[in-house]
Amino acid sequence: MATASKSTKNASTPTGERFTKATYLKWHREMLLMRKFEEKCGQLYIQQKFGGFCHLYIGQEAVLSGMMEAIKPTDKVITAYRDHAHPLVMGSDPNRVMAELYGRSTGLSKGKGGSMHMFDKERNLFGGHGIVGAQIPMGAGIAFADKYRGEDHVTVCFFGDGAARQGALYETFNMAMTWKIPCIFVIENNQYAMGTSVERTSNVTDLKTLGASFEMPSESVDGMNPEAVAEAFDRAVARGRAGEGPTLLDIQTYRYKGHSMSDPQKYRTKEEVQEYIEKDPIDFVLRKIRDNKWMTETEIEAMEEEIKAVVLESVEFAENSPLPEKEEIYKDVYSHDDYPYVTD
Repeated sequence: MATASKSTKNASTPTGERFTKATYLKWHREMLLMRKFEEKCGQLYIQQKFGGFCHLYIGQEAVLSGMMEAIKPTDKVITAYRDHAHPLVMGSDPNRVMAELYGRSTGLSKGKGGSMHMFDKERNLFGGHGIVGAQIPMGAGIAFADKYRGEDHVTVCFFGDGAARQGALYETFNMAMTWKIPCIFVIENNQYAMGTSVERTSNVTDLKTLGASFEMPSESVDGMNPEAVAEAFDRAVARGRAGEGPTLLDIQTYRYKGHSMSDPQKYRTKEEVQEYIEKDPIDFVLRKIRDNKWMTETEIEAMEEEIKAVVLESVEFAENSPLPEKEEIYKDVYSHDDYPYVTD
């Protein structure tokens, strides 16, 4: 049985100089929200409260918390279908995220997208996308538009280690470097494309080298450490804003659950999963908080209860929200200028 690549010898090492008590308290809260929300989603899916596919982000929280330290609210984010945590960390209302999972009209995508298609225009989240790798050229297109308009934004384009094998990636990388597009291409390298390990998908297992033939600045990052992630994003964002073009980040992370809720996970051992659980990013943050006495045990417990209440409120909101009206199926599909015969 092939196993996941565990080497992080090339991963960037954090200095820790810019990370304060406020940073860690923020990380603790948002990582806890992502984790508890996803745990509840798993329970609700088993209870058949909502259908479709369901891909959980549990274990990968440091990737998004690190990103948020480096980008501005005006920057853009686009991702794949493991996308519940992205709107949460970007400030979307958890109630609306849960309502979208339930397919309710109050959801982020009006109940039309479900688990795999979370969008939030106000927060510049350009969606989760269900077609593997489709967001790679779309992310470059969003960044190109900003460059064309002379706007000071960067776009963060997330995709997995499986999507990194798509042909569209190479065409996109070529254009992005040629035109110096301000796009940060992020491989959320959780070691498996569905159930296939990195070693079985290609002779190239050091994914940062995928940008080498385009001379794209690239680096590997310890994705279980939010400090390392934040500093890597700092460097990539600075290059993008300075007009130096894109960056490829191979962020080495791990999902504690299966590819989706229907995944029996027979392709990896319990010992391997346990090895990564010992690197849990939430535990990393809590150790720092406890070592510096930034929160008491009572405050830590109170924060957990507060987050649990937020998640339960989102479930109640979703279950009490209406389903979309039948007529809604025709809305937001075509432009009325182009298709005047489509009515509300």
